Amino acid sequence: MTELFRKYRELIVYFIVGCMTTLVNWAVYAAGVEWLHQSVAVSNAVAWIAAVAFAYIANKIWVFQSFNWSLAYVLREAVLFVSARILTGLFEIVAVPLLVKLGMDQELFGVKGMWAKILVSVIVLILNYVFSKLIIFKRKK
Repeated sequence: MTELFRKYRELIVYFIVGCMTTLVNWAVYAAGVEWLHQSVAVSNAVAWIAAVAFAYIANKIWVFQSFNWSLAYVLREAVLFVSARILTGLFEIVAVPLLVKLGMDQELFGVKGMWAKILVSVIVLILNYVFSKLIIFKRKK
């Protein structure tokens, strides 16, 4: 088991951090709507910002083990990270309705287009990992 974890540590930890990021997003959203009585739009925006900030720090430390904390280095990483998340977020905003319009509108759990949402989410997950691995947290040789 330890050898398997060692071999796939980065992917396993990336998955765990992704789950934790989702929980941060949902918790901040719920707190905004239920406790702070903010609108859905405001709560969702704040939840996205909190989740991306959490994801950056968690990915930096635990997934890609990037321990350079100089201001210039962190700013470069953070700008690239947020830019990549905005790019994949825009892709998701465009791709889900497009796939539904192109016929991938089948229901899952009674939700129209959920298969399109799942497919796009998987693509976004892969893109975010690739951007993080190859561009944002790229280790110099």
